Amino acid sequence: MKISSIIKLSITVVLTLFIVSVLFGAYSIQPLSWSPPIKPELTGVFAKNELLSTTKRVGLGNWYGPEDIAIDSQGNLYCGVHISQTDFTDGRILKIDTSGKISVFCNTKSWVAGLHFDKNENLIACDLERGLISVDKNGKIKILANKDENGNKFLIPNDVDIASNGVIYFTNTSSKVSFSRKHIWKILMEAKPDGGLYSFDPKTKKVKTLIDGSFFGNGVAVSQNDDFVLMVDLAKYRIVRYWLKGINKGKTDIFLENLPGFPNGISRRKDGSFWLGFSTKRDDLLDKIHPKPLIKKLVYGLPLWLQPKVVPFGMIMHLNNNGEVLKTYYDTTGKFVSEASSIEEHNGYLYIGGDISNHIGKYKLK
Repeated sequence: MKISSIIKLSITVVLTLFIVSVLFGAYSIQPLSWSPPIKPELTGVFAKNELLSTTKRVGLGNWYGPEDIAIDSQGNLYCGVHISQTDFTDGRILKIDTSGKISVFCNTKSWVAGLHFDKNENLIACDLERGLISVDKNGKIKILANKDENGNKFLIPNDVDIASNGVIYFTNTSSKVSFSRKHIWKILMEAKPDGGLYSFDPKTKKVKTLIDGSFFGNGVAVSQNDDFVLMVDLAKYRIVRYWLKGINKGKTDIFLENLPGFPNGISRRKDGSFWLGFSTKRDDLLDKIHPKPLIKKLVYGLPLWLQPKVVPFGMIMHLNNNGEVLKTYYDTTGKFVSEASSIEEHNGYLYIGGDISNHIGKYKLK
């Protein structure tokens, strides 16, 4: 056989395998049609600036992924980490003391997302392998809940906050698929309700479903007076509010919608207002294909390296208790803050997390 014939045959085989792979991947997703609202212009309170360009870095050694940050009474930082930007197969909870010294607080052997200290200084966390867990001062793990009251598993527990009465509120992004880069992309593309918002009462040991079905349910924050709890619906560019008290108790409404980016983590300030962090800005191409399920299937079928990439883009918003945006902070270059999966305020600084960052951002408020 001539060399030219061998080359042609090889190209044909490679193309055939590529097409088969794309079609097989496309078959594994059943997306819904969804028409996103027209993206807001970055004007007024959304106007671009470079305020986050003064952000410093707190190193994590050779670890990545401080998706959330918790701060103890001594000012030490805690975060869950994984091996690299693309490898999530192992993990730890790190402790970074006030001098910057890094130590392993708990060897979870899995990536831990949401973190929050309870009144007894146990670290309540969302563990991608175990579910909702509690880690004591010695790093010992106790599983609190790994499924809801109906038996649906917490396969991607995401974020957590605790009310003044000790009740724990947390999100689960999915009860259908476990965590992986491919599955995260699937949840985003399918635009189907999955997971939700839950409470866990340490006294009764019972889980209660508050919102059954979220659209990439992510950050959680309880209001200052425990009136309501907020849940970030990342895939719908919005924040949902579940009322805990008052005439609306048990009801759900929209706290803030049509955001200019992918909202991720949310936390409450001492004055009752909130910090909202974003993974990145909105993708115009994704917004355009959301109403077209067939195209979404084909895009999903592409290998990860050919699929749209997350653009480094730092964005943080300060919200009041009524869901109004007070101020927006940016790093449009992504050089200083490439993502903001969580925001924790302490002693005049914002500590900024990231799903694949190799550091924690430290921004001085002015």
